[in-house]
Amino acid sequence: MARAQGARARMALAFETTYGTPPASGYTRMPFASASLGAEQPLLNSELLGYGRDPLAPIKDAVTADGDVVVPLDAEAFGFWLKAAFGAPTTTGTAPGPFTHTFQSGSWTLPSMAIETAMPEVPRYAMYTGVVLDQLSWQMQRSGLLTATARLVAQGETVATTSGAGTPAELDLIRFGHFNGGIKRNGTALGNVISTEITYANNFDRIETIRADGLIDGADPGMAALTGRIEVRFADQVLANQAITGDPCEIQLAWTLLSGQSLTITVHAVYLPRPRIEIPGPQGIQASFDWQAARDPTLGRMCTVTLVNDIEGY
Repeated sequence: MARAQGARARMALAFETTYGTPPASGYTRMPFASASLGAEQPLLNSELLGYGRDPLAPIKDAVTADGDVVVPLDAEAFGFWLKAAFGAPTTTGTAPGPFTHTFQSGSWTLPSMAIETAMPEVPRYAMYTGVVLDQLSWQMQRSGLLTATARLVAQGETVATTSGAGTPAELDLIRFGHFNGGIKRNGTALGNVISTEITYANNFDRIETIRADGLIDGADPGMAALTGRIEVRFADQVLANQAITGDPCEIQLAWTLLSGQSLTITVHAVYLPRPRIEIPGPQGIQASFDWQAARDPTLGRMCTVTLVNDIEGY
């Protein structure tokens, strides 16, 4: 008897036209490192008395479908997660490319997805519908694998023994690495940075109405939030002075490949808290700035993400 193995697992994704209704075709195979996306339905213990010491049968509670997916920051597939986070991009360019996809924060309309995870040896094909991206986070550092964590909220799960995604389209896996990255402050390279974390959250509000199937009725985006942390070797007062004055700055994180693909995240108005500068011992001194972003009054948005690749559209 075959046993499920993660090495043989597959994931396919397509955007829905109607929330909660998976499309019949148009799926794309997605690279991923791990996935905790799943549905659970807890049991409620019986509270009734008078039937002896042994409890009565439990009652099923509501269904919760959510989880995280760890994905690589790559030049093609990552655009699907950016569309889920920010909405449809504005795309420029002519065939055969390159194409420039520009995503902006603040969109009122965010798409829902249908995601199928497959364990073909069982076989088990789990289709998750009404999937929205609640949070997207990643880290910038000197070395290691460059991945992002997508936190998802789904309406429900349907398990079958055959795939509902058909034959998904294949993408070229062109990964960005930490050594391809750079960070700028107000257009100038920012030095002495040890690591940077960034988290974009849509803060979806689950619509938990009364339904016979126990599913949520939908998920509405709340106030967006863009936060992070900059860890620096303490060599100058540039960031500390900004924190003291309370003025915002523009932070740009960018990864560029020699083949021409690039990913640029520009946070237009970053505010820094005043940090505690500690002297822990004889080693080098570091400072941490837990920053948060706000809407830039001139541009009318909080951030802009630009992805350059050979994909004609998402």
